[in-house]
Parts: sequence; C-alpha cells; structure tokens
Amino acid sequence: MWSNKFIWHSRQGDRQCEEKFARGIDMLPEARQIREEVFVREQGFKNEFDETDKTAWHCVIFVEGRAAATGRLYSDKSRPFAASIGRVAVIESERGTGLGSLLMSGLEALARDKGYESISVSAQCRVKDFYRSRGYTEEGEEYLDEFCPHILMRKIL
Repeated sequence: MWSNKFIWHSRQGDRQCEEKFARGIDMLPEARQIREEVFVREQGFKNEFDETDKTAWHCVIFVEGRAAATGRLYSDKSRPFAASIGRVAVIESERGTGLGSLLMSGLEALARDKGYESISVSAQCRVKDFYRSRGYTEEGEEYLDEFCPHILMRKIL
C-alpha cells in the first residue's frame, strides 16, 4: 500500500486530502464501506463484490480524514495492454465537487505507470457525460448490469 498527501484546490476551497492505493480490497476496507453506502444502500445493487476485488488495485481518497471516493483498476483480459476502471463511487456529500475527476486522474496515472495503453469503464448511462468529459468514448450498445443501464466506454492513454 502507498499513499500521497496533498492539498486539493476544490470547488469548495483548499482541502487536505490523502490518496491511498492498495492491491486487494481487504487491504483498503474503506473502499468496501464506500461501495456499500453508494451502490448497495443508495442504488440497490445486490452483486457488488466479486473475485476481481481480491486482485484489483483499489484507490480511496480521504478528504480531511474522511473516506470520500473509491475506484478500482484491473487488467482487461479481452485486450492486451488494456485496463478497466470500475466501481467508481463518491459519497453523496462530495458529489459535484470535482472529487470524481480527481479519483479518475489517480487511477489513470496508475494505469500509465503499469504500462497500460487504454482504459475501459462500464459506465452507468446516467453518468456517461462525466466520462465523456474525461476523454472516454462510447463503444457498442447499452446493456443492463443487474437492473441499471450501462455502456462500455474507452480512453486511449
């Protein structure tokens, strides 16, 4: 596990942050807590945790000591030199502050450091404009993940 402490110049002013990365969700239990809050309790997903959680790189951003955002990075087995980012979640009180972009920047930097050339994300359709704003483009048709419409999006690094 490693971490970076920094001052985030957010839309709400300067805030002390720490970004932590670890391989395997058990090494970073706050990732599980945020996902349970956002995906299970708020959005009603049932199958939130999977085998990928054991080997993926997880990132949690702490804002002024409070776990506020998480996401994971793992190899995209369908393409060489490609990664996937998933389970991107920001707690409700931090949405709209730019924290999601900060999280994605950290995960994309990790992907570059690991030698990946592209990243895909299975985006909830309701937030695909967020990913578009970060340079991701849609591929294929919409599909359901549990009950929620998603679309595959990809970015070349």
